This record gives sequence, C-alpha cells and structure tokens, in this order.
Amino acid sequence: MSRSRKITVIVVAVVLTASTPFFWLLRNPDTGQLVAASVQGATGIAALVWALMQSPTSNPQPGFVVADTGRAKATGGGRASTGVRRPQEAGNVPIRVKRTGDATSDGPGSSASTGIDFS
Repeated sequence: MSRSRKITVIVVAVVLTASTPFFWLLRNPDTGQLVAASVQGATGIAALVWALMQSPTSNPQPGFVVADTGRAKATGGGRASTGVRRPQEAGNVPIRVKRTGDATSDGPGSSASTGIDFS
C-alpha cells in the first residue's frame, strides 16, 4: 500500500472511531443507534489496525537489472562489458547485476568488465 493511501485510511479510521461517541450523545440511543455506532466504531478500529499492519509497498524501485548476459570480447584497444557501463555522474539510479557472462579482452588498451563499470 502506498504511503498516501495508508495515511488516508488511518485518518478515516481515526475519524470514524472518534465520532462514535457523538452518536450516543446526540440523543438517548435506541437499539438501532447503538448497533450502528458500534458497527461504526468497530469498522474504524479494524481499518486502523489493517492500515498499520500493511507492509511497505513492494513496487520495484526505478532503475534496471542486468541478468543472464552472454559473452563479450574486446580486442585491439576495445572495451567489452557483459554488465553495465556508465559514468559515475549519471545519477543515483539503482542497478542490479547478476549472472553475467564472460568478458575477455585481448591486446594493448583493451578492457573487459562483467559487473558495473563506472568509467
């Protein structure tokens, strides 16, 4: 449940629960009013407990995942990467790299990376 929805449910639950005694104070409660106020109070408490017990939202964070990549080979000064290559200045985006392939380099100036290359 998103944070804004959780706050909304909590506020509504508190208002429902807190307004229950007002129904009893308006007049002498007859059976119908007493039952309605009891249901209203119980609903407010149940909604409050439910909202407080909800785990944080499980939506994945923005970013990207690199998984199960193939092989990469660099020769003659080239660069090979089976993971992620990006400059450090690119921002704070979450990156996950798992089960990358083999990266090999051959020759002067060549480089290979299988994870995250911040260059």
